Amino acid sequence: MILLASLALALLSIPVLAAALYLGLLALLARPRPVSRSGAPTHRFAVVVPAHDEEAGIGATVRNLLAVDYPPERRVVWVVADNCRDQTAERAREAGATVLVRRDETLRGKGYALAHAFAAVEREGVADAVVVVDADTLVSPNLLAAFSARLAGGAEALQAHYAVRNPDASWRTRLMALAFALFHGVRSLGRERLGVSCGLRGNGMCFTRGVLCRVPHDSFSVVEDLEYGIRLGEAGVRVRYVPEAEVRGEMPSSARNSRSQRRRWEGGRRAIFRAHAGRLLRRAAAERDPVLLDLFLDLTVPPLTRLLAVALLGTAAAAAVSALSGHTVVALWVFLAADLSIAAYVVRGAQLCGPGALKTLAFVPFYVIWKLGLLVASPGSSKQTWVRTPREGKS
Repeated sequence: MILLASLALALLSIPVLAAALYLGLLALLARPRPVSRSGAPTHRFAVVVPAHDEEAGIGATVRNLLAVDYPPERRVVWVVADNCRDQTAERAREAGATVLVRRDETLRGKGYALAHAFAAVEREGVADAVVVVDADTLVSPNLLAAFSARLAGGAEALQAHYAVRNPDASWRTRLMALAFALFHGVRSLGRERLGVSCGLRGNGMCFTRGVLCRVPHDSFSVVEDLEYGIRLGEAGVRVRYVPEAEVRGEMPSSARNSRSQRRRWEGGRRAIFRAHAGRLLRRAAAERDPVLLDLFLDLTVPPLTRLLAVALLGTAAAAAVSALSGHTVVALWVFLAADLSIAAYVVRGAQLCGPGALKTLAFVPFYVIWKLGLLVASPGSSKQTWVRTPREGKS
């Protein structure tokens, strides 16, 4: 029995170590490159804000976008009021945005709203590049200038740093800020250093008109950003990370709303994994393409809380088997290596998160228990539709 337990733990430890080493490598590489100097603003931008029942906060977002440090004649702000039942369109117009009203009870969701806006940008010819900003978001003043500098250097798809706007609303939002520093900061910085695609985050994205023509935005799942990022990678387009520019979105602070949001996101990622992982691995092996291999790895790595829970349980089990057998089993060393890699990843994220992040780590056990509880609940849907997460700060 001890021998069988040792073999089972050894087999289990291999994928855990592989995922942990991937995260540990990204943590070691997570250092920003020198910022490109912004030259004369030559690009014209259309900032697209997809919105569904966002009357409470759309005005603040539009005013923030119109105040960015970029020539007004070289940027427009378009709000897509998609199947709204409130005064989103009116509030957006009052704040100074151009509003596209879309009504389609069958084709609903952010992906369809974006496709509608992108088609209008191409038809009207108002911009060289399109920026996507969520309706609950505030952006840094240098957003468009930073994007313009990267586009001038030859980039075709960009992703700004995506952070939490209300980190002090509750312990959940503080942990979300840390999670964003890990997923959006550490992983994006590391992938940029590796020369692969940093991935899309749905908020703070930028695409040239040329790339949207070559790779149409036909992505309509719950995680349309992840889906389109994969399509770009398969087309040979690398998403570049722009850490000096930032977008801050508001996160739900209550347990109920946070749970609903996480189920949708993780359910969508599982669906994308089933649909694309096998093809990405086959193409990566056949073409020896590091971008496709990294996209596969990014899909394969489980949520951090799940990986951490398995690594710690595996460590405890391997330690128990070692004590019973009288010698240290190989699996214990493997699980300990995974634990150290995950710790390095989390510590690097805490450093990027800024002051107070180390105190936030005290809430990690509660967050892990909460997230694991989602596993026994009903899985999130992978079908795209507009599900507006209530934001307690605007209630």
